[in-house]
Amino acid sequence: MYELWSARGSGGAIIEAILTLANAPVRIIDAPPWEDGPHLEKLRQVNPLGQVPVLILPDGTVMTESGAMVLLLGERHPEAGVVPALEDPLRPAFLRWLFFVTASIYATFRFDDHPERWVSGEDCRTELRERVGAARKAMLRQLDDEAGAPFFLGDRFTALDLYIATMSHWKPRLDWVSKNCPRLDAIVRRIKADPRLEGVLIRHFG
Repeated sequence: MYELWSARGSGGAIIEAILTLANAPVRIIDAPPWEDGPHLEKLRQVNPLGQVPVLILPDGTVMTESGAMVLLLGERHPEAGVVPALEDPLRPAFLRWLFFVTASIYATFRFDDHPERWVSGEDCRTELRERVGAARKAMLRQLDDEAGAPFFLGDRFTALDLYIATMSHWKPRLDWVSKNCPRLDAIVRRIKADPRLEGVLIRHFG
């Protein structure tokens, strides 16, 4: 059985969705890093950064970094259909945009969620929030320009669509995505309409 350290509304939704599609047994541990409690120390024992998601494999191996989890689960559970196989012509595009999403867009949230960790003074923190927010919007627009239909890679559903559906609930929020990124918005709507993922999405985003 897998063990997934997660929190409602977090990137753990992506990993939980993949495990759901794979019908893989999983124990979910709710450990929101933004809430005080004894769970924080336990979370840091499995991830010193105190971040979720954390995936513990059936053999006890600890995994952090959602992109790594996606690749591993996609290869272990091809029935989930979230990662193109090695010989699939879509594999290079999938890898390109997976790393763009995780290393470029996803990574920005650590800066403007807690600007006090990076700069001192309220003016500096305000500027950091504004600059990071503007950079994120530019990258989301770039992602929208590259998006296919009905899914990001065209006819093929992948984990990229799960990232888009999840991150659209984060800053700058669904309303902004709907108004400024119509292709991404269409992907979000399609993922929300997938009955296989209804339980996961309701649990995380209501």
